Amino acid sequence: MGVTKVSDQDFETEVLKSDKPVVVDFWAEWCGPCRMIAPALEEIAGSLDGKVKIVKLNVDENPKVAAQYNIMSIPTLMLFKNGELSSRQVGAAPKAKLEQWITAAV
Repeated sequence: MGVTKVSDQDFETEVLKSDKPVVVDFWAEWCGPCRMIAPALEEIAGSLDGKVKIVKLNVDENPKVAAQYNIMSIPTLMLFKNGELSSRQVGAAPKAKLEQWITAAV
């Protein structure tokens, strides 16, 4: 399915009310490390399709959700299960490390 975009408007529906775990990538267009991990997240979304949903939230366009979760630096990845924040990782990491973090959490 790949990585989809979410916004302040559909965050609750897409993330908090999702029936499977959701990884939210808080990012911005101008952020180099954010762009660096994007292809890895796409690949992980493909390989874990059906087990976990991966979405991106642009912090510049969606300040409400970013503020709600106290996003201070990007990229910040957060894993939600059953509407609750269960794990968080700040900063870019290699694909293997991201995959390991997501797999361990789900």
